[in-house]
Amino acid sequence: MPKMIPPEILLEAYARGVFPMADDGEIHWFSPEMRGLIPLDDRFHIPRGLRKALTKHPFEVRWNTSFREVMLGCAEREETWIDDIILESYCELHRLGCAHSVECWDEDGLQGGLYGVALPGVFFGESMFSRKTDASKIALVALVNQLREWGYSLLDTQWMTTHLRQFGGYELARTDYHRALSQALKQYQRNRNEP
Repeated sequence: MPKMIPPEILLEAYARGVFPMADDGEIHWFSPEMRGLIPLDDRFHIPRGLRKALTKHPFEVRWNTSFREVMLGCAEREETWIDDIILESYCELHRLGCAHSVECWDEDGLQGGLYGVALPGVFFGESMFSRKTDASKIALVALVNQLREWGYSLLDTQWMTTHLRQFGGYELARTDYHRALSQALKQYQRNRNEP
């Protein structure tokens, strides 16, 4: 079995705003100067074409039924940071209930989805993939809706892309991000402790 990053180290890193990626058999740790985020309030934007697709319900959205397969789908690209160490490390986090997948299925099987790590009040999106049009986007909408229901306040995307900007994605400087991360973790705990 491949070597794994111990779950306690991974979770502590995320709580400090740091995440790993693999390159050529080595694990590197990142804390970008500018951090990408998707808003969980009314700034979250669903593009018109996607809104139309959602009304047709092209996929059945499932949670956590094929976590490993979602990770493997995300790794199906020319260059990937998901090696065997990353795969086994996050599958272990999933087994412990700290990593989750959102999946889009149809009669032909798994067509797309995303996975990430959950800490109280914060979801760290790791990667997404699509085999059919809009599958990963529909998974993202499902994730945002669920995080709102759970009372989460941050959806971290690590880096910002043009693809994510269409959903209202924005960036925070590292210092501001760390402040927002700390506040989100504490606020969630306070909310949970209120009678």
